[in-house]
Amino acid sequence: MLSSGLTFDCKGLAPGPDEAQPPAGPPVGLRSMPAGEVVSLAPGPHLAGGAGLVPVLRILADLGARLSALPGVLAVVWTPAGSWVAPDLFRRAVADWLDGGAFPGLVLTALEREGNGAMVSRGLALLTGQELRFEPDKRLPPAAMARLAVRLIHELVQSGPLRQDRDFTGPAGEHLLAVPVRDGNELRIIVSGLGKAQ
Repeated sequence: MLSSGLTFDCKGLAPGPDEAQPPAGPPVGLRSMPAGEVVSLAPGPHLAGGAGLVPVLRILADLGARLSALPGVLAVVWTPAGSWVAPDLFRRAVADWLDGGAFPGLVLTALEREGNGAMVSRGLALLTGQELRFEPDKRLPPAAMARLAVRLIHELVQSGPLRQDRDFTGPAGEHLLAVPVRDGNELRIIVSGLGKAQ
């Protein structure tokens, strides 16, 4: 497929071979995990080195959103995040982003809670080379932690990877300190100023 001068590979259409079912992941806007035929869309070979560039991802997400409007589409799987997204939700989130809105962190990345209560992102590394990690914090409910993560994801997609500590301000005035760890592959997020958020 050709869009904005860039080519993308679309596989799984007849009479070609079937594509493998993606691994189960976090459902977003879905009541259950659907099963069916799989059609995959990916940057063409000439874009292999630039698959994580925002301009390329914008076009890929737009193509995915357009394909998701076809009859019979049950879900959009965004592979870097492993998330399974309801087609209408995917279309709305991508359309808002392409119209100048916030990066659709809830559909193009995923947030996972670990057994100890920590929250980590999945899929952000495609864009920045780094994932977020919020350590367990009993003062911060999971929904508030997720809200802060989505805000940070938007800012990091705009600014790029961090090589040194950086301060951010959360939507309710929280103070966030992002500290690169694990050879810069992860950003540990330290939250303070929670009194304003409560």
